[in-house]
Amino acid sequence: MEEGCCCGEKTKIRSPEEYQKLIHRLNRIEGQIRGLKGMVERSAYCTDILIQSSAVSAALNAFNRELLANHIRTCVAEDIRNGKDEVIDELVGTLQKLMK
Repeated sequence: MEEGCCCGEKTKIRSPEEYQKLIHRLNRIEGQIRGLKGMVERSAYCTDILIQSSAVSAALNAFNRELLANHIRTCVAEDIRNGKDEVIDELVGTLQKLMK
């Protein structure tokens, strides 16, 4: 199994670069969430909170796009090369959940 691919236990070995990039995004999102909470605690104006909330949603969407792209390039591609076509149904199911 090449590095970076999923294994039977449904885990993934990520490169240090991929790991750092994902963690960095999540740390920024965590900071945005704390900021959002602080705005509510300070009784900020509704519109200001909504704009911040929209920014959090956009950041989570960007995280999901990056993670999905990495998943397709590694896990999905390797499984297809290995004849595990059921990964396509799993991918379709994941995309359906993301698009709700």
